[in-house]
Amino acid sequence: MTTSQLPTTPPALPSRILTAEAYQRLADVPPEVEWFANLPNRATRRAYENAIKDFMRFTGIVKPEEFRTVTRAHMIAWRDDLVQRGLTGMTIRHRLAALSSLFEYLCEKNAVTHNPVKGVKRPAVESYEGKTPALGDHQARQLLDAPDATSLKGKRDRALLATLLYHALRREELCKLKVKDFRHERRGVAHLKVSGKGGKTRYVPLHPAASGLIGDYLEAAGHGGDDAGALFRPIHNNRADGLAKAITPDAVYKIVRGYSSALGFEIGAHALRATAATNALDHQADIAKVQEWLGHANIATTRIYDHRRTRPEDSPTFKVAY
Repeated sequence: MTTSQLPTTPPALPSRILTAEAYQRLADVPPEVEWFANLPNRATRRAYENAIKDFMRFTGIVKPEEFRTVTRAHMIAWRDDLVQRGLTGMTIRHRLAALSSLFEYLCEKNAVTHNPVKGVKRPAVESYEGKTPALGDHQARQLLDAPDATSLKGKRDRALLATLLYHALRREELCKLKVKDFRHERRGVAHLKVSGKGGKTRYVPLHPAASGLIGDYLEAAGHGGDDAGALFRPIHNNRADGLAKAITPDAVYKIVRGYSSALGFEIGAHALRATAATNALDHQADIAKVQEWLGHANIATTRIYDHRRTRPEDSPTFKVAY
């Protein structure tokens, strides 16, 4: 088995009924491969695969079983190599977390006696200050007004941008939205049903401005009655057999990039999530509520968007009076 073959998944089965041969093949699957196959999230799989393959290249590991000989010294040497390569502290922490997840699984399976990542000092978090830029209010308004309100593409893009800016969704969450997901009602208030990270579902109150723009888009596009179909769709596939196809995260990025570049402030789609979170906190939204709104597991992640403590006008300097 070569490096390029790892991580991999268990062999495909010939039928739904296990033959003796198929049963034995599954019984022989190494726990290292089993761990990777059991990761449910596609983005997590991709990130962990990059980390595992990088570690394998560094150590020369070829076979899954060789992970069981890894020591803390190997992990420290790899961490130092990542630092020397100029990777950010956050990236290094993520890569170590991927290996730690693997070894925790191996411990559960009694394939190893301990997790060699434990005790390895990780780079400090550089700052709670977010790296993703947040737009000013005037820039957000410019972006919302940028698409042509008379064309189908413009109506879709205005609805898409409003959904991101008013609800702080991730690109992937927006792409997963079905038509029926914007028609939920809780306690008499319209809500978006959002499928978030880790298979977690949350309900976000639907902003009236976004609701109106989504309604305009659906009326022009003609798929408002397709409850189970994708809410946001590619324009060229909006009819016939392409009706249910959803817009891709990459397409969402390009849409945001295109309009923002034309306005003179080139940003990615995640900047709209940062803008919404920062704006909500600046207008005195409770940070615990914002955490729930964003779908963050840890409130420390939400604090990245809280810039209130950095505003000069709030400094104790201006509270001093003689």
